[in-house]
Amino acid sequence: KSNVVVVIDILRATSAICTALYHGAKKIIPVVSVEVAKEYLNKADIVGAERGGQIVEGFEYGNSPFCYAGSHVKDKTIVLTTSNGTFSIAAAQNAEEVIIGSFLNLDSVVKWILSQSLDVVLLCSGWKRKFNLEDSLFAGAIVDELVLSGKNLALTDSAIAACELYKSAKGDLNGFLKDSSHRNRLKNLKIEKDVEYCLKLNQMDLIPVLTADGIVRLDRK
Repeated sequence: KSNVVVVIDILRATSAICTALYHGAKKIIPVVSVEVAKEYLNKADIVGAERGGQIVEGFEYGNSPFCYAGSHVKDKTIVLTTSNGTFSIAAAQNAEEVIIGSFLNLDSVVKWILSQSLDVVLLCSGWKRKFNLEDSLFAGAIVDELVLSGKNLALTDSAIAACELYKSAKGDLNGFLKDSSHRNRLKNLKIEKDVEYCLKLNQMDLIPVLTADGIVRLDRK
């Protein structure tokens, strides 16, 4: 309870959530199961459901950020369930505060962390609760930026390892991930453009924050 959490699912849930809010979505309601998502089909403006990298049958939207990039999401409520990211959000919901991180909003996430007084947990969703490269790379990118800020940090071994992983890859994230399991999974589904988009740095200045009503854009005025 006495910590804040950054939820990470680079390919593709947290990248999609950031994209939706950037394009003006009112809020995103994360749900764990497809069954619950189905209950919203006639209630919410947009309902997305993804399993195994693909849109679930009966739904129009999945977890591709391109599903949520455009004026059609402006002021809309989006319900979303995904294979990994929405599970992590549910797991973190009792933390003091929960935000959503992606390469797209990296600098914003780092600035937010630097403003916190509580311990920060970087929650990597992985793939079906197992380690994956892309989420750990993003966690490492955060740690690298925090170290460069000069702030006095107490890092866990996993944070140090993630940082070293990122430093070895930062010159070419795409190349580093070319043989990763989830990258190849998406490539086989012919959605390589999603990967390229999700690895872009600092495309938007925003912090998605989990509230009782859903994930909204944090007002930092």
